[in-house]
Amino acid sequence: MSERTLVLVKPDAVRRGLVGEVLGRFERKGLLIVALDQRRIDPGTADRHYAEHVEKDWYPPLREFITSGPLVAIVLEGDEAISVVRGINGATDGRAAAAGTIRGDLSLSNRENLVHASDSAESAAREIGIFFPSL
Repeated sequence: MSERTLVLVKPDAVRRGLVGEVLGRFERKGLLIVALDQRRIDPGTADRHYAEHVEKDWYPPLREFITSGPLVAIVLEGDEAISVVRGINGATDGRAAAAGTIRGDLSLSNRENLVHASDSAESAAREIGIFFPSL
């Protein structure tokens, strides 16, 4: 079943020059890039994107991080794209992520973990609406 999902290549990946590496992994898997935009997000957009986490004690440092520099927002499409992308990304904590995944190969952090991907069809629809309202 073809799906769309949102991926954010986070500010740490942009700073480290890993955008091409990250995009290449998705493209080599066969996912289609539907939309792509490099931008900085403001705290309000961060709060909308991470709405379910805003009240958690660990959210303020995440908000500061995600707004600290440019990120690349991407809409990917493909067969079961949501689960495929999450598998390519690997476990949230880069120190525990499997080798061969983006985080497993390139991250040593739980917060600065290079990428975000929607976790469900509902989240994907909401998140795509935040970053690409015309889609």
